[in-house]
Amino acid sequence: MFQRLILEDSAALFTLAAFITAASIFVSITWRAVRMNRAQTEKFENLPFDTETPAASATETERPTFNA
Repeated sequence: MFQRLILEDSAALFTLAAFITAASIFVSITWRAVRMNRAQTEKFENLPFDTETPAASATETERPTFNA
């Protein structure tokens, strides 16, 4: 009855393949980050703060009221 549900060998193979894939992605990202030159590192470390954000006015921070 349960002959089609025995997938232990293939489940272990798929788990190992998924682990190797994930590990290779993380290792490649780490390798690229380690080998990055200094100018590119300084560019990336200040990236979120490169553009100025406008200050919020008092009317923008108030919550709108809805009459139901």
